[in-house]
Amino acid sequence: MSITFHVLGPLEVRSAGRPVRISGRKPRLLLATLLLDAGRVVGADQLVEVLWPHRPPRSAQANVRTYVSALRSELGRGHLRADGCGYAIDVADGALDLLAFEELVDRGEYAQALALWRGAPLCDLPGSPVWDRRLELLHQGRLRAAEALIDRRLERGDHDGAISELRGLLAEHPYREDLWRRLVLTLHRGGRKAEALRAYATVRGRLVDELGVEPGAELRGAYELILADDTLPATPRQLPPDLPDFTGRAAAMAELAGPFSVAVISGPPGAGKSALAVHAAHTLCPSFPDGQLYLELDGRDPGDLLAEALRALGVEAAPPTVRERSALFRSLLAERPMLVVLDDARDARQVRPLLPGNGSAVIVTSRRRITELPGAVRIQLGRLGQEEALSLLGDIAGEDRVAREREAAQAIVAACEWLPLAVRNAGARLAGRPGWSLAVLRQRLEDDCLGELRDVRATLDHGYARLPDEAARILGTLGRLGEPAQPGWVIEAALGRHGAHDVTDLLVDVNLLDLVGTDPVGQPRYRVPGLIGGHALKRGLATSGVRGERGGLDALSRVLAAWTAITEHAMARLPTTVFTLTAARAPRWRLPERTLERLTTDPVAWFEAEHEALAGAVDVAAELGLAESAWALAAAMVPCLDLRCHLGTWRRTHTSALAAARAAGDAYGEAAMLRGLAQVSLYQDRYEESAEGFTRSLQIFHDLGDSRAEATSLCGLGAVSQFRGRHARSLSHFRHALAIFLATGDRQGEAYARQAIGRVCLKSGDLAQASESLDRAMRLAQELGDAHREGCVCVQMGHLHRAMSFHRHALEIFESLGDRHCGAYALQSLAGLQAERGDLARASTGLERSLEIFQELGDRSGEASTTELLGELHRSAGRTGLALDYLRHARALRRDLPA
Repeated sequence: MSITFHVLGPLEVRSAGRPVRISGRKPRLLLATLLLDAGRVVGADQLVEVLWPHRPPRSAQANVRTYVSALRSELGRGHLRADGCGYAIDVADGALDLLAFEELVDRGEYAQALALWRGAPLCDLPGSPVWDRRLELLHQGRLRAAEALIDRRLERGDHDGAISELRGLLAEHPYREDLWRRLVLTLHRGGRKAEALRAYATVRGRLVDELGVEPGAELRGAYELILADDTLPATPRQLPPDLPDFTGRAAAMAELAGPFSVAVISGPPGAGKSALAVHAAHTLCPSFPDGQLYLELDGRDPGDLLAEALRALGVEAAPPTVRERSALFRSLLAERPMLVVLDDARDARQVRPLLPGNGSAVIVTSRRRITELPGAVRIQLGRLGQEEALSLLGDIAGEDRVAREREAAQAIVAACEWLPLAVRNAGARLAGRPGWSLAVLRQRLEDDCLGELRDVRATLDHGYARLPDEAARILGTLGRLGEPAQPGWVIEAALGRHGAHDVTDLLVDVNLLDLVGTDPVGQPRYRVPGLIGGHALKRGLATSGVRGERGGLDALSRVLAAWTAITEHAMARLPTTVFTLTAARAPRWRLPERTLERLTTDPVAWFEAEHEALAGAVDVAAELGLAESAWALAAAMVPCLDLRCHLGTWRRTHTSALAAARAAGDAYGEAAMLRGLAQVSLYQDRYEESAEGFTRSLQIFHDLGDSRAEATSLCGLGAVSQFRGRHARSLSHFRHALAIFLATGDRQGEAYARQAIGRVCLKSGDLAQASESLDRAMRLAQELGDAHREGCVCVQMGHLHRAMSFHRHALEIFESLGDRHCGAYALQSLAGLQAERGDLARASTGLERSLEIFQELGDRSGEASTTELLGELHRSAGRTGLALDYLRHARALRRDLPA
């Protein structure tokens, strides 16, 4: 028996097309409840709530079972089933109109779906709150299907059919303004203007009389369009020409393939935002046959832009207010969805009035990161890849030229920072000068990049002119600081005020400052792209002259002063700061104490995050003739440069600052940098060079009357003599230095000198003097809390007493401080004792680890001694061939060392 069920209207059950009588209201309510949830179990409690909404009898559950039994008799077995504490009804495919309706809607067969409706669902029954959610979803589905059917009729030009559907919906939803607006516009498009005006008058009267409100902006916009008797003009096709040589941006093009309502393309000047938007828009044209609008925003008022857009759509007399123009714009595009390109937007406030309703698509370009448009696809453009940039250059200048001079071509696109506008500009220069080699343009770009790339300069000029004064000045300052990424507080120092997040955020938002990440100590770091920074620097000088240059130097001086202050603060927190030389007259600019403490809680981690930026700051100070700032910062870095063995950075900064000090006639700065360079040379086994530097710095300090600084150079000469095996001369230097430290009350220096004397005495065999000096050095180090010095003394104590415990303690100290260099020597010493005591496996492991560190740090003396010890160890173990290899290599290393 074929039974069908119908709930989209009065409840009906049919068998072979004939009605099946379901007697009694409560059995009908029960059946209706089960059909609304067909296939799923409905709890008996819910059924009771439907059947007896106010006060169910005590026999309610029994009564439900009775009604189910009666329904089974009338419907036949196989439909109703009991399941746990509830009941369900199972229906065959197509046997329930509700499910058939939903399936047809899913397939887009709207007319057939709507034909199933015979009225309001279950309109012959009193209803129940249990049904409300399900019935609400049904009504929403019917409304969506009806609107989709209307859209389809309009696409086919069937205005009459669409009008009929709309009137039917309005009979059920008499206050839906969106439906009235569609009816009014559809009547107008169908040539029935009078009916359209009457329809508007009808709804307005109903809203005013019955609800006390005027029609909303969308509905009023439709009315104003009819009053003007406008007919939409020929389809607007406003897109600029597509670029035939558009290159790259595959990921961005995939995002812009749609569907989307709004897409925002942002990026720095010259990144090709407009080119991408236009190229993507041309690919989307087939999806928007009703037209494409293009508006150049460029800081213009939204009202003016809307007037321009409405004229393009045939509206000559635009409404007076921005709100009304925006409503009319949405009304027009609601009937004819279009693609809208809004180029060079200032911000979200400028864009919002220009956004059409659903159906249209908008592509926005902006230098600012616009994030306030809900649901927008956001595309952040950066540089092209190198191969993409070379391809674009070849498309414009000629692929053969680029292939012939590939190295020069790579240098050209690098000078252009791989930005499409700059590469395009460079390619155009080459295309217009076929006689040039690429090397000619490469050289000219290296000499004056922005002078050659005039389009880029004009674009940067445009963005620079929009910036507030502080933001513009900061770009120039950061441009001077160059490539290393800077922590955010640098901007505060440059401006001379704490709390400059407003300027930082603005520059990031307008894509003139890159946020490159967060460093290990939790600071956000920023970098100005080279072209932007160089342009800002030139603009600042050009617009302000000498005054602007002085202001720029003042800002840089504050940044350097801040670097010096924070570096000195961090170095003071290290376990040892022996031989630090400071520039008393160099300026300091202090960060807030809370910020200083947060950044330098772990001074070594802070330095590792900053040492490249610090080195760059020294170079900038030296180049600008800020000699005292240059050498003050270079000297402040020495403790961590020493601790972490950054010998390359140490030599670079001191060489740069030395030249600046000499040029400025700053004798103390010259001596401080000579002493630092001599220390690096000592570590690198360049003994003649080291001795010369220490001697020259000693003489200058002596002439200036700075006895403590003089003692630091004497210690350096003592170390050089020790490494050369000249123990008597070494002791003379160290004892002279010790006398000065004692006279000046420098206990740190005293501890160093006593340890050094003990080390030399140990080497020369004077064990009694070695023991006395080392004991006193150990007491001093412990009193001062100088763990590093304690570790150095422990190594010597271990040699003196042939005790591994000292070496292990030293190794623990150096590893805890992150001093790999001293740690390698401690490992070497410990391994020597382990080998003597027959623990060859542990000795070999320790020597291999120390050898790796010496090789990595470039300590050839340490490498040679460790290699020799490994040779002796393998000989002791009977591995003669391997031992000879190590010993030969050690001899070769020693031959390369200075005598």
